[in-house]
Amino acid sequence: MARTRPFHAITPFTMLDFPDSIACILWVAGCNMRCGYCHNPQIVLGKGVLSEADVLNFLRRRTGLLDGVVLSGGEATAWPGLIAFTAQVKAMGFAVKLDTNGLRPDVVARLLAARLIDRIALDYKAPPGRFRAVTGTCAYRNFSLTLDLLCAQQSVPFEVRTTVHHALLEDQDVLDMAGDLAARGYRGNYTVQQAIAGPDRPTLGNLAHAGRPFDMVRLATSSPIAMSFR
Repeated sequence: MARTRPFHAITPFTMLDFPDSIACILWVAGCNMRCGYCHNPQIVLGKGVLSEADVLNFLRRRTGLLDGVVLSGGEATAWPGLIAFTAQVKAMGFAVKLDTNGLRPDVVARLLAARLIDRIALDYKAPPGRFRAVTGTCAYRNFSLTLDLLCAQQSVPFEVRTTVHHALLEDQDVLDMAGDLAARGYRGNYTVQQAIAGPDRPTLGNLAHAGRPFDMVRLATSSPIAMSFR
């Protein structure tokens, strides 16, 4: 049965999440991963509270005020209604950015083929040997297919990013992922960010504070591709 209220919330304004655009963020409830450092457990595990009609009415009121819409979550591609909904958003004149974990290469392929996406941010969670421990899934192959799909096309800009918590990943894992990206022909910027956890920032896996930060100097100088840090 289709979800009648697929959205958890709306962030009505952002200038940080969609480069060169004034945008809003639509948070789709539910996810097909269970990353321990996830700081949105209420979105991953919770039910949606906003319907498609609620969100489309919001967007109609923002026509001419916003340039773009970010589809995030949770995991937007896990929602069966995503493609039809995105077509409606594009028809309203908004640019669309998708934040995705890459587990639905079929959905990403359909969005690209229909020219419904203007930008993509892909989360590279972990190398194959650590993928299950980090994400709670055994679906690295699906992610790999999405990454290959994006690297093979040139029409839609995309960025790759990784969140690091040293209970789950080491610096060498990040370098292994950077090497994999280079081998696949990725020429964009690779963004690495420190997971934030602690008593005041609960995570899905109830992780403690990340402890030592990653070695930015070593990562930047050893990476075969451009790397930035948040």
